[in-house]
Amino acid sequence: MTRRWFSTELESVATWWRVFRQDGVTVGFTSHDRDLVFDHIRHLTAPGMVPSAVRLSSDLEPDSAEITGALDHETINAADLAMGRFDGARVEMGLVDWTTMESRIIYAGTIGSVSQDGPTYSADLSSVKSVLARQRIPQTSPTCRAHFCGPGCNLSIARFTREAIVDAVYLAENALAVSGLIDVSKFLGGSVIFLDGQEAGIEMSVAAIDGGKLVLNRIFDTSVAVGHRIELREGCDHRWFTCSDRFANAVNFRGEPFLPGNDLLARYPMAH
Repeated sequence: MTRRWFSTELESVATWWRVFRQDGVTVGFTSHDRDLVFDHIRHLTAPGMVPSAVRLSSDLEPDSAEITGALDHETINAADLAMGRFDGARVEMGLVDWTTMESRIIYAGTIGSVSQDGPTYSADLSSVKSVLARQRIPQTSPTCRAHFCGPGCNLSIARFTREAIVDAVYLAENALAVSGLIDVSKFLGGSVIFLDGQEAGIEMSVAAIDGGKLVLNRIFDTSVAVGHRIELREGCDHRWFTCSDRFANAVNFRGEPFLPGNDLLARYPMAH
């Protein structure tokens, strides 16, 4: 028989929520005054962190939720949020009876955006129903719509990935230099994955190339040091000529580079 929650005036029920980070780390929390272990996960007591504004619907409208809390818990701090450790993390939220450990999931989704206001943070969540709002029919575009080395592109990411060693760190410029004979220009728009140190498992995008240095899109930890290993993945600007000439992958180009644009209707005839 399915339990009816909150059917009596007094119940031994607490809320809980879990965060499954993309680097493999899982953290759980509960509003109860002590840690609770169920579903093989320890949920740490965190009365100061509460799920709020949970909205559930029975139609196709995406559900919404928000988690707010203080940046003083050992598992969530400002540095981890700034480094993107919780970006795109999967979240589950639910109820648990702390006497029987019977639990129920009432919300599932992913972390969309995280904002910080002084000593507190707020995370907006996107429910699993949000995928129903995605545009299923691709729109025309002069550039390729496929993710580089992803479905549609069909190139092997292993061909364009290599391991490198950090040769210099430029904290003021948020940049790295790598050792070896590497054409760093190939990695513009690509990514860097840290393999050593406190940043291990964190992926950042290469926003610019400055004199042979890789300028990253996010601030990295000061613990990154010379000699650390990183994984470099090449980037693609999704243009036709790049796909055709550099990667010889024109057959998989997912775009319409030669389709006339809307400005065609506004052009004036020119005498020749």
